[in-house]
Amino acid sequence: MTNANPFLGVTFHAIGGLAAASFYLPYRRVSRWPWETFWLVGGIFSWLIAPLVGAALLSPHVLEVLRDAPIKSVLYTYGLGVLWGIGGLTFGLSMRYLGIALGYAVALGMCALFGTIIPPIFDGSIAKMVQETGGQTVLGGLAICLLGICISGMAGAAKQRELSDEQKRSTVAEFDLTKGLLVALFCGVTSACMSFAFVAGKPIAQSALDHGSHDLWKNLPVLVIALLGGLTTNLIWCIGLNVKNRTLNTYVAVQSAEGRVPRTVNYLLCAAAGVTWYLQFFFYGMGTTKMGKYDFSSWSLHMASIIIFSTLWGVALKEWKGTSQRTHVLVAIGLAVLIGSMLVIGLGNKLASGGAG
Repeated sequence: MTNANPFLGVTFHAIGGLAAASFYLPYRRVSRWPWETFWLVGGIFSWLIAPLVGAALLSPHVLEVLRDAPIKSVLYTYGLGVLWGIGGLTFGLSMRYLGIALGYAVALGMCALFGTIIPPIFDGSIAKMVQETGGQTVLGGLAICLLGICISGMAGAAKQRELSDEQKRSTVAEFDLTKGLLVALFCGVTSACMSFAFVAGKPIAQSALDHGSHDLWKNLPVLVIALLGGLTTNLIWCIGLNVKNRTLNTYVAVQSAEGRVPRTVNYLLCAAAGVTWYLQFFFYGMGTTKMGKYDFSSWSLHMASIIIFSTLWGVALKEWKGTSQRTHVLVAIGLAVLIGSMLVIGLGNKLASGGAG
C-alpha cells in the first residue's frame, strides 16, 4: 500500500488510546445525576453529534457517500454497531464496579483477543501471514500484546487481593468484584464487534474515496453508521432505566433530594466526556489507513494503548495506593510489554508494506 506508514499509524492509535482511557474522567465530576442520565447525555455527543460533525467537516458529501454505499454494507455495519453498543454499555458498568485499572484490563483483554484474530481467520488471510516475515512479526506482536494484557490483569487481580473493601471503595465507590468481572468479560466479547464493523464498512469507506474524501478520513462515514447502532442500544437501555427508576425528570430538574443540581455543569462535563470518547475512534480510523497490509492489527494496538494510558490514570488517581511492591512491578512490566508489542506490530506492518514509511 503506497500510503502505508505503520509507525504514524501506531502514533494515531496511541492518541486514540489516550482519549479512550481518559473519557470517563469528566463523568466522575458529574453530581446528582443517576448513571443512566449522564451516560446517555454523554452518549448523544459520542455516538451522534461528534460523528456527524466530524464526517461533515472532513469527508465531503457524507450523505451521498452513505446513499451510494452498498446497502448490505450499511446494514451489517449498523447491526455490528448495535452489538458493539451492548459492549459499550457494559463497559461503563465495568468502570463503575471495578475502577479504571482492573476494568480496562479485563474487558479489553477479551476485546483484543476476539477483535484482532477473528477478521483474518474469517477472510482466510491468516494462512498467508504465517508464511511471510511481516505477517510472522505482526502475529508475534499480537502474542506479546496479549501477554502484556495478561500481566496487567494479574496486577489488577493482585490489587484486589491486597486492598481492604474500604480501600477499594475509597477510589471505586460501588466496587463489586464478582459483578464487575462478569460485566467486563461480556463487555470484551461484544465490544470486539466494532473491529468487525470497520471490516464490514470497507465498501462505505471506498464510497467516501469515490466522492473525493482523503484517504485519512475515509472511515468517518463508517463511524457514523456504526455509532448510530451503538446509540440505538444505549438509548433503549438508558431510557428504560430512567422509566424503571423514575429518573426521566433528571435531564431538566434543578433540584434533587440531595440538593441543587448543577445542571449546566453536568451537561458540559458529559459533552466533554462524549467528545473525548469519540476521539478514540476518530484516531483509530486514521490509524487503520496507515497500517498497511495487516490493518486488522489496529485493534490490538488500540486495546494496548488504552490499557497503557488507563493504567497510568489508575496510578495518578491512586487506585494502586496500598498495594505491594510486587504489584507495582507487575504494573510496570505490563506497561513495558504492551509498549513493546506496539512497536513490534508497527515493525511487522512496515515489513509487510515493503519498508514504506
